[in-house]
Amino acid sequence: MPVSDLETAMKRMPIFAGATGVTTTRLAGLTNINHLVVVGDDRFVVRLPGEGTSEYINRGEEEVAARSAAACGVNAEVIFFDATDGLMVTRFIDDSTTMDAEQFTDLGAVARAGHAFRRLHSTAAPFATDFKLFPMIDEYKALLSSKGATLPHGYETVQRQAERVRAALEDAPVSLVPCHCDPLCENFLDTGERMYIIDYEYAGNNDPMWDLGDLSVEGGFAPNQDEALLRAYFDGEPPPSQRGRMIGYKALCDLLWTLWGVIQHVNGNPADDFWAYAVGRFERCKALMSTPGFDAEVAAISR
Repeated sequence: MPVSDLETAMKRMPIFAGATGVTTTRLAGLTNINHLVVVGDDRFVVRLPGEGTSEYINRGEEEVAARSAAACGVNAEVIFFDATDGLMVTRFIDDSTTMDAEQFTDLGAVARAGHAFRRLHSTAAPFATDFKLFPMIDEYKALLSSKGATLPHGYETVQRQAERVRAALEDAPVSLVPCHCDPLCENFLDTGERMYIIDYEYAGNNDPMWDLGDLSVEGGFAPNQDEALLRAYFDGEPPPSQRGRMIGYKALCDLLWTLWGVIQHVNGNPADDFWAYAVGRFERCKALMSTPGFDAEVAAISR
C-alpha cells in the first residue's frame, strides 16, 4: 500500500466500513503521514507509516506500548493497529493543544507533563521490549555504516565521553518501567487540565529519568523548567541521584538522536533538513558534556 494512499488504508479498517460523509484533513508528522478523519460526530487520527521506518521500528512492539499507555489513560485510545506495517487509527483528543517548546514555558504545562510521565511509569502494563540505549546506538551506527553514511565530525570523541556516563549508570542500576522514550514536545497534547502523550514508536521499558531528560532537551528547558518537571514527577524535592540521571540522559539522548537524524538524511526523508538536525543535536550534546557542572551531576548518579 502506498504510504500516502489514505483511501486504500481506510478500506482496511473495520471502523470506517460503510461510513458516509467522511471528511479528512492532513495533520503534521515528522516521519509518518497523519490525517484527521471525521465521521459524523466522531473524530479519528489515521497514521500511515513513513517510508523506510520498518528498518528501525518494530510495529508489533509499538502496538503493545500504544495500547498499554492508552489503557492507563496517558495515550489516545487505539482503535485499530496493523502490526504488519504500522497502519493505525486512534481517537482524536478533543479540546487539546499540540505542545511546542514555547508552550512549555508555562510551568503548569511542565508540571502536567511530569504528572503524565509518573502515571505512565507507575501504572502502565509492562511494554513488550526494553529500550536499550547503547545497543540502539550500536545498531544505528551499523545501519549507517551499511549505507556508507558520514557522521558529524568528532562523533567518536563524543561517544567516548558518553562512556563515562554509561559507566555511572551501570554502577547504579534502577528498575525499568514503561517509558515513552521519544518525548518530542509535539508528542504532548494538553487539555489545560491533563496532558496526554502520543506516538509510541520508540517506547520501551527504560530508566524513567530518560523521559524527563529527553523532554528537557526537546523543549530547550531552562533550569526552572527542569526543576518544575522534577518536582511534579517526584511530588517534591527530587533525589540528587535522580537529578544526575536526568542530566546524564540529556546528553545521551542527543547522541542517540544524532544518529537517528543521519538515518533520516540518508533515507532521503523530505520532512526536514535532517543533516542540519543531526549536527545541531550533536553540537548540543558536546556543549552539555563540556559544562562545568556536568561531571558533578554524573558523579551524583552513583551516590
